[in-house]
Amino acid sequence: MNKIVGIGANVCDTLISLCAYPAEDTKLRADSVTVSGGGPCATGLAAAAKLGADCAYIGVLTDDNAGIFLKEDLEKYHVSTEYVRIKSGYTSFSSYIWLSRESASRTCVFHKGNVPPLALDEAQKRAVKNAALLMVDGNEMGAALAAARIARESGTKVLYDAGGLYDGVEELMPYADILIPSEEFALGHTGETDAQSAAKALFGKYAPEIVVITQGKAGGILYDGNEIKAYPAFQVDAADTNGSGDVFHGAFAFAVNMGYNYYKACVFSSAVSALKCTKIGARRAVPSFQETMEFLKERGINAF
Repeated sequence: MNKIVGIGANVCDTLISLCAYPAEDTKLRADSVTVSGGGPCATGLAAAAKLGADCAYIGVLTDDNAGIFLKEDLEKYHVSTEYVRIKSGYTSFSSYIWLSRESASRTCVFHKGNVPPLALDEAQKRAVKNAALLMVDGNEMGAALAAARIARESGTKVLYDAGGLYDGVEELMPYADILIPSEEFALGHTGETDAQSAAKALFGKYAPEIVVITQGKAGGILYDGNEIKAYPAFQVDAADTNGSGDVFHGAFAFAVNMGYNYYKACVFSSAVSALKCTKIGARRAVPSFQETMEFLKERGINAF
């Protein structure tokens, strides 16, 4: 039985490191070009697996070069592909990401490809039923909804990485036990003007166990229906911020599976995400559990 399973985006990223963003209609030499696995759900699973969790990806891939890479990349990080179904003759979800050394930011252009949508078979349904936690990210909405309903019936917790205002999110969000939106999503979805009000509005409307709003370099807040509590960000010399939010969600899934309370899970995940940003690659840069513990102790945090 895999403790953590996930349904959502699995993307072939081409990372292009630059000294700074080029002006339009010019040429610029790249510092480096790296192919890496990306996508919120799949990267979150890879992060949780690198930290030590037993994880599986549930999805559809194709047999083009990018699809072959994505399957092998999950396996490299010890994410089970037992529940991946291969459909031949399609084009994979891919993206091209500029990483600016000057601004320590990233700009992404993506193409979703044309791989057929996931329809859960019986083995995939059993995997959700038997898991401790299901991660979803708003992609593969039909299958995510079906899986969330199975999770609700079987006692599997649902962690929703709410980073995009996709069609159908209002159907999925009531099934979230752990709702973790970006601040941009939270404000856009609720119409509120500040994160605290948005957290309360989301909790009031969807009734999860916890709402955690991520705020990038500012850390974030969590709300359990009683109090708003802030958690810290950790300052590092950033080499690549792409995928840091995805890594946060995967680390959070790992932390919950470890039995951490939600505040400790936020602090732990913030540390994992910060360490990831010090190296290039959404998955390869994820630190080990031991590295994260040492990072926290160096900053005077000994609660783990």
